[in-house]
Amino acid sequence: MTEYLVRFVAGGLIVSVFAILGDMLRPKSFAGLLGAVPSVALATLAIAVVQHGPQYAAAQSWTMIYGAVALACYSVVVCHLLMRFRFGALPATILAFAAWLVVAFGLLAGLGGAA
Repeated sequence: MTEYLVRFVAGGLIVSVFAILGDMLRPKSFAGLLGAVPSVALATLAIAVVQHGPQYAAAQSWTMIYGAVALACYSVVVCHLLMRFRFGALPATILAFAAWLVVAFGLLAGLGGAA
């Protein structure tokens, strides 16, 4: 129960800081970008360091990086399928999700991580 309380407080504080930072920047579209993923990742890594040590948190950070690379590949694939090949939204997202899985697990298997 204490872990959930710490996650709630740490996540809330970090989300608030990133939301304030995003609100101060221009264009305002940065507010949504800075409000979610970086703050949750930092809160998760901070808790991982406290509970499991820096090696565990380092492995977790690498898996987050792999996920980010896979998401970038997903985004490129879905954009090409929608705009260039005129796929519908559902088939494009299903195919792009398959690409995400291949990239994410390929990076994890090839470069290692904490899975």
